[in-house]
Formats: sequence, structure tokens, C-alpha cells
Amino acid sequence: MQRRLMRRQSARCCCSYSTLKAWLPILSWLPKYNLKWLKMDVLAGLTVGLTTVPQALAYAEVAGLPVQFGLYSAFMGGFIYTFLGTSKDVTLGPTAIMSLLCFSVVGGQPHRAVLLSLLCGLIQAVMALLRLGEMSAPEVMWKACDFSFGLFLKNFPKNILGIQGVPQQFFLEVYYTFHKIPEARIGDVVLGLICLALLVMLMFMKSSLTSDNDSTCSMYARKVVWAVATMRNAAVVIVASLLAFSWEVYGNHVFTITGKTTRGLPPFRPPPTSDTTANGTVVSFGEIVKDFGGGLAVIPFMGLLESIAIAKAFELDLLPFFVTFLMSFWEVQYGIVGGIAVSGALLLYSMARPQIEVTDQGVLVMELSSGLTFPATEYLSHIIHTRALQVSPPRSVVLDCSHVSVIDYTVISELRDLLRQFKLREVHLIFAGLQPSILKVLLAADLEGLRHNHSVDEALQMESRNLLDD
Repeated sequence: MQRRLMRRQSARCCCSYSTLKAWLPILSWLPKYNLKWLKMDVLAGLTVGLTTVPQALAYAEVAGLPVQFGLYSAFMGGFIYTFLGTSKDVTLGPTAIMSLLCFSVVGGQPHRAVLLSLLCGLIQAVMALLRLGEMSAPEVMWKACDFSFGLFLKNFPKNILGIQGVPQQFFLEVYYTFHKIPEARIGDVVLGLICLALLVMLMFMKSSLTSDNDSTCSMYARKVVWAVATMRNAAVVIVASLLAFSWEVYGNHVFTITGKTTRGLPPFRPPPTSDTTANGTVVSFGEIVKDFGGGLAVIPFMGLLESIAIAKAFELDLLPFFVTFLMSFWEVQYGIVGGIAVSGALLLYSMARPQIEVTDQGVLVMELSSGLTFPATEYLSHIIHTRALQVSPPRSVVLDCSHVSVIDYTVISELRDLLRQFKLREVHLIFAGLQPSILKVLLAADLEGLRHNHSVDEALQMESRNLLDD
């Protein structure tokens, strides 16, 4: 009895520890951490850290916020993700998408941006608890392409050409960029283009490294090139920063710089839940949330999509991609809704028109490529009637269901009617390759005249014998 109690307690402890590891992934990898990982993490930390500082400053400007807010949000997430993170590749802190969306929702008001971040974080926490972690490829593709292009357009006038006073709307942005090209600052243009060229060159240098020559000199040179190319973002940032700083120190205002930032950290306190306008009107929490509008849905959704996009390979649709891409130039929210709507329509179409490969092996063999649900009922019935029941003479059919893992009541009702039609015409409808779960459902439905075999070959052999007997 005592041993049984001990086994139960041990099983409970193991179950509790497994649950704890699921919520705190650090418990899984920290016990296995070694010195080799530490060396690689130090290199990655230096590279990412040195790149993050100017990147965070730039993203704060994209969001219309004081530049120090980019630094505040850049480091905090990493500490928390150490305990809760499950992917080493996920981007934390401010990103291009979040910055653009934040600007479109709060219009550069720091206190509202902080409240928006808190509310979006709470929504994402709920999404995590509900395991909402799957996105379709078009939204992932749009994220990777459209926002990269949009961010380039929003940064090109100000940070590459040094042009000020360009509107945020896409078409006005393009017009005023070309209209104000004579106002471009030569220093910003030259430095920006040189940095872009260096980044591209170092990227190609790293990808073209080979180990054909085993001499000590060439091996050492390759290691140096590999290290510099790996840390190319940080290297270019350091060189460009030192160059701009040196010119500024000597009083040569050649480059547009961010200027001084506020020192220290902001006070640790809850975000304000009310606001006061310039004329003294108090804006309540409910009114602020109402002003956020669809941003409270769009921003958490995009944050989730960003994380998935990094780890997800995709190809998975051209039409939704272009619809999302083009509509996003109008409004970000419209791009998301448009992509989801087109993806949903294509999904419904694929469900209603599943691929059915028909081959004639003396008996018609129809191979189903996916599950059978009610949208596909009419299409399946149409194919079977036109290819088997309405021809003269009627023909037997073997349904290859090896890829069918889902079936619903509407389909079962249609199959019952089809079996009746085949019996009236004295031919057979034979099911082959049924998965155990599907076979169990069909048997429970008590379909009259149901025939099933383990494989298509067995079904063909049986039907051939029946034809010979007839």
C-alpha cells in the first residue's frame, strides 16, 4: 500500500514538473547549457545588441515617439523571454510593423503608446493561453514583403535622403519624396548608400566563403572575413556612428542625427488610464480604448504573425498575397482584412472542390485528396453520377479514402443515397483504405450495402471476381 502511494506521488510530481516545463521552457534547456553555447550566445548578443540600439532609435521615430522609448522597449522583453521563450530566432522589442501600427493608432502620443502596449500584451497573453498559433502563408508573406517595402518608403525620404516634412500617407509620401529631392542632404545620401552597399557586400562575402585552400593564412583570413560578415550589421553601425560623431564633434553638421536622448529609465508605474487634452478636457479610459479602435485587434494579431513568420517556411498563395500587399498601402487594417477574406474564400473553395483523381482500371478508381465535409458533398455526388451512374452501362466505383481523415454527417447522408443508387443500377460503390476512425463512423451509421477493403488492389481484385461471376 505504501509503495502504491509512493508511486502515485512520484507520478504526480513528474506530471507537475512536465506542466511546469511547458510554461517555463528555461527548465528544459538550462540544465543542458554548456560553454560552447555560451561562446556563441556572447557573439550573438554583441551583434544583436550593437545593432538594436540604433535600430530601436529609428523604430521610435517611425512610431512618432521620443527616441528613448525605442531603447526602453528594446531590452525588457529579452529578460522575460529568457524564462518563457521557446524559439531562439524570435524578434523581441520594437519592430518595423509594430512601430508603423503604433503610429497609426496613437499618433505619436507616448502615454497612449504605453497603455496600448499593455493592453496588446494582455490580449496576446490570452491568445497564448488559447494556443492561437497558426497563420496562413499569405499573411506571413505580406508581413515579410509589404512592411519591408513600406518601411523602406517611410525611411528613405528622412533617413537616406535627409528630407523633412514628408506626409505619412503612401501616395503623398511618394509624391513629396520626388518633389523634395532637391532638398536632399548629400551627407545622408552618401553615408546611407555606402552602408547599404557594405551590408550587401558582406552578406555575399559570407555566402561565398569556401575551404578550397588549407593554408594557415587563408584559413585565418576566412575566419576574419566570416566574423566580420557575421557581425556586419553591428560593424556597419559602429563605423557609421563613429564617422557621424567625429564630424559632429568638429562642428561639421554633415549628417542628420537623432540628437541627445533622455538619460536613465522612466519611473516604474502603471500606465495612465486617463488623458487630458490641451484645453483641459479629461478623456476617460473607455474613450481612449474606443479611440484605439481596431488597433487593439490588429497589433496583437500582427505581433503573433511576426513570431510565426520567423520560424515558418512558406510558399503555402499568390492571390491573397497581392490583395494583402496592395490593400495595405491604403490602410494596414484593410490589408489584413483583405488577406484573411481572400484566404478564407480560397480555403472554402478547396473544401468545396477537393481534388478527385479518376483512373479507369476496369473499375473506376476515384482517389480523394483530403477530408470530406459538407461543402464537398454536392461536388463528390456530381462526379460520381456523371462518371459512373449516368453512363451506359453504369459502372462500379472504388473510392480510395486513404487520405480522408475527416467526414461529417452531411457526407454520410449523401453516401447513403449514393449506395442506394448503386444498388438500383446493380453496380457497387466500394470504400478502400479507410482509416480506423472513419471506418468506425461509417459502421456506426449503419449504411446499407457498405463494402470496404483494406486497399485499392484488394477492392479491384474482388470487383474483378464479381464481374467474372456475372
